[in-house]
Parts: sequence; C-alpha cells; structure tokens
Amino acid sequence: MKRVVVLTTALFGALALAACGNRAELKPAATASLPVAPEGAKATPSPGDLLKPPVQTRPARSDDLIESTSQRRSDNFDLPPR
Repeated sequence: MKRVVVLTTALFGALALAACGNRAELKPAATASLPVAPEGAKATPSPGDLLKPPVQTRPARSDDLIESTSQRRSDNFDLPPR
C-alpha cells in the first residue's frame, strides 16, 4: 500500500513539473532592458543573436582516415576477471 502511495505521489509530481514548462516566446520584462553591448561591439546584439550558438561551440566533424595499421603491443595489465 505504501508503495502505491509513493508511486502515485511521484507520478503526480512528475506531471506537475512537466506541466509548468513555458511555451510562449521569451521576452524581457517591461521594466527591464536588454544587456548593454559587449566591449568592442558596434551594436547591441538582438535576442536571436544571443541565442544563436557561435561556431566554436559546434565544431565541424573531422573524419580522420586510418592510412596504416600496426599490431598492438601486448598489455601486461589486461587481465581476465577473477
């Protein structure tokens, strides 16, 4: 019985947390303003510019081809489980 109560409470808690997500577009509060322009920038970035990830955060994929193979050395510490 106690198990059912705990599971029911956990289920309703998860549903309550899932229901409180905001689905509207984020906007600054009426009394607040956007952040000032960064030092050296010509203009204050727009909210879209602030949310767009820079190139450094998404590097291009690097496909290094294996051009030659060599035998591995024996590993003295690669022991089977006991």
